[in-house]
Amino acid sequence: MRTLPSQPQRLPFPYRAEAGVVSQLLSGLNGALDWAAAAHSARPWVQAVRDNPPPFWAMESLLKEYPISSAEGLALMRLAEALLRVPDAETAIALTADQLGRADFDGSGKHDGKALARLSSSAIALSKKFLPSSAGAAVESSGLFNKIGARTVVAATLRAVQLLGRQFVLGQTIGEAMNEATSSRKKLSNLRFSYDMLGEGARTDLDALKYLASYEKAIKSIAATARKDLATELNDGISIKLSALHPRYEDAQHERVMAELVPRVWGLCELAASANINLTIDAEEVDRLELSLDVFEALAAKVAEHCMPWQENGERPWAGLGLAMQAYQTRSLDLIQHIIAIGRKYKLRLMCRLVKGAYWDSEIKRAQEMGLPHYPVFTHKHHTDVSYLACAKALLDAPDAVYPQFAGHNAGTIAAILQMASRVVRAGRSSEHLNPTSQAGAAEPALPGRRRSAPPGGSEPHEMGSVGAQFELQRLHGMGEGIFREVLKNPLISCRVYAPVGSHRDLLAYLVRRLLENGANSSFVHQLADESIGMDLLLTSPLTLSRQSISGLEPEPSLPLPLDLYGPSRKNSAGLDLTVESMRAPLRAALLSTEVPKIAVFDTKLVSGPLSTGMSSYKKWSKIPVEERAAALRKAADALEQQLPKFCALLVKEAFKTWGDAVSEVREAVDFLRYYANEAERIMAPVALPGPTGETNELRLTARGVWVCISPWNFPLAIFMGQVAAALSTGNAVIAKPAEQTPGVAWEAVRLMHAAGVPEGALQLLHGPGETVGAALVAAPQIAGVVFTGSTQVAKIINRALAAKDGAIVPLIAETGGVNAMLVDSSALPEQVADAVVQSAFRSAGQRCSALRLLCVHESIADRMIEMIQGAAKELVLGDTANLATDVGPVIDAEA
Repeated sequence: MRTLPSQPQRLPFPYRAEAGVVSQLLSGLNGALDWAAAAHSARPWVQAVRDNPPPFWAMESLLKEYPISSAEGLALMRLAEALLRVPDAETAIALTADQLGRADFDGSGKHDGKALARLSSSAIALSKKFLPSSAGAAVESSGLFNKIGARTVVAATLRAVQLLGRQFVLGQTIGEAMNEATSSRKKLSNLRFSYDMLGEGARTDLDALKYLASYEKAIKSIAATARKDLATELNDGISIKLSALHPRYEDAQHERVMAELVPRVWGLCELAASANINLTIDAEEVDRLELSLDVFEALAAKVAEHCMPWQENGERPWAGLGLAMQAYQTRSLDLIQHIIAIGRKYKLRLMCRLVKGAYWDSEIKRAQEMGLPHYPVFTHKHHTDVSYLACAKALLDAPDAVYPQFAGHNAGTIAAILQMASRVVRAGRSSEHLNPTSQAGAAEPALPGRRRSAPPGGSEPHEMGSVGAQFELQRLHGMGEGIFREVLKNPLISCRVYAPVGSHRDLLAYLVRRLLENGANSSFVHQLADESIGMDLLLTSPLTLSRQSISGLEPEPSLPLPLDLYGPSRKNSAGLDLTVESMRAPLRAALLSTEVPKIAVFDTKLVSGPLSTGMSSYKKWSKIPVEERAAALRKAADALEQQLPKFCALLVKEAFKTWGDAVSEVREAVDFLRYYANEAERIMAPVALPGPTGETNELRLTARGVWVCISPWNFPLAIFMGQVAAALSTGNAVIAKPAEQTPGVAWEAVRLMHAAGVPEGALQLLHGPGETVGAALVAAPQIAGVVFTGSTQVAKIINRALAAKDGAIVPLIAETGGVNAMLVDSSALPEQVADAVVQSAFRSAGQRCSALRLLCVHESIADRMIEMIQGAAKELVLGDTANLATDVGPVIDAEA
């Protein structure tokens, strides 16, 4: 059984300092590119687009009128994301009213004096008047005119969102899409297409099989028009998403993915190979990159074994296996070099689609949430642009192993690629020629593909396309059409359109990624539509900007590193990415070396001793300046971070935590220590009070005495440390009584606190049952307060015991019971709901007070939602939590 698997790490550490990576990329581009010449070539394209702007309803124009950084743009984007999947009128009206009500469309937008722009804002503002005054207002409470008006507004809004979506979808079925492609080719003969069957990742195996059938159907449809006498790259192709073909496409499920997913994808490859069409695997999130490489290399080996020899019927070998790569990843160039090595190892020519990347926001958020040392993606657009150019150069320099496909809409980047390609030609790597002074200022590539060996017994048959282009450009359907209209005036330049296919319901997540990607102020598409941005600024050299940024001359603010997320207030806790081998290795070592300590049960007859020690220590500890107490807590936090592997191993062994939960719990404990250190310094500082002249009045908070902290077994480190840190930071002494199931974790935490400077008398640990040790401590007259996390029943017992005491009221701080509920309306994304429900309900085997207990789903989507949640739950792995693949471990004991 796999615990923490040891796997070779093919790529460098993903969380490296950005400046160092950019510096290496810039060095690799020295002498390879004349950006000024590239910008000169791009100017006519840009000017032509600006002279013939897209219509107002086009995406570029809408983003200019309503930027996503504005309230109006955000409102419209939320509507675009959710409205099409809402099946009931009431929710649709409420959603529309809510979003349109968040913005001022009367005064929004620049309009630039354009009548359609003014009319649009006026129409939206008028529409708001027909909607309920708030999302919660009932439609029925309005008059007949308003009821009819509200439904009309929603219907019109739905139609508008559908029209927006149609800009990005070539057809709702593969047949429709192919017909549209045929029409497009009548206008531009040098177009090819790669069809993408829209849909998010599968959550159930049934979903995965549906996506598989959809891909199979699409390949068979594309095959009907493909030509076997052409080079594979000259035919249309298909793009597939691995997460759509397996419900657990993640690194922790590596063995299962390789056993189940590879055969599914290979079946698609065989279909594509038999039809001589290309199949490209789409790029996804960073944490799946190494896994995708394993899948891709397994497929490459099969292609080399089954699809490379010339067939007896004279058909050429299949050269259509491809992979998309994201230039915004800091490891993008390393990835390309690895793919080139795979191509050479198996004597293949692999198709490589180079894209900028579409998951930037989620990658940034993930790194921040996980407390990683750096970001896995570049945080400046110009750094990504430099990475793209460096990757393009590497691809062009390896024509024997890769067929480059350059996807993007940046005119400067396109011109730079054509310039670099022309230099490859002049260097003698091709027999044909690029004319850098071609029409519209573009370079003219007519670069031959690699000649493959002749079939047995004869020379290579002569047919049209036996020598294909050395590379191709690519664009997304519905984007960059103006620029490519100019570029493709040169008939020798080939362009493949990435063409999404699917219903409007399937479009939504894809649409939002496109809007986010191109609605950012730094986006070329966004800036191209804004004529207030001058040509020189639009085509500024990313190399120059990047040299300035890494030398400290930042042209724009830098994003704080994940560990600096909270600014000067406190440091974010450092975490681990369990998909990275170098981060797993210390955990694996700790699992082997760490033993859970055996803690003796305390004899309650001796309780007076710890109480006396606590009172004595309290008098000394409370007099220590709060800054020194806070410093001890921060020192403990730093030590806990350094010992994260050890404490994770303890949590796995004693509390049956999964590795992911263990890492999160250690980080939460670190956050508690730093948070309470800061809060103590804030609230314990003297506050000057007003008073008569010559009189000084101050308000000071003081410690109370000895506190009893009773912590639970479901968070034996985080809640334990939170209770203790809050009491200690404010000058109190603590007697900690951890849950009897998990004393080892608490014992090691106390040792760490002592080593950090907390006196042994100020923090004592007593282990034993709550009925005896806990009861004795609560009943002790010396106790100044009790902090308890656990069941409501026990909290009531403690409360009654404290109330029965003579003397001053003893405070009880209790966190108990509760039912966590989730309300899901019909606008919610089903996949997101399924993820949240399964994680909340079953993480830690449901042994959390915050675990989901009650799920309320709108009846219009209930059946579909229940089916998806049930299917996702079936995919969970139950077992030993030392195994990285385990999702749900055992309950803590037989009683639980």
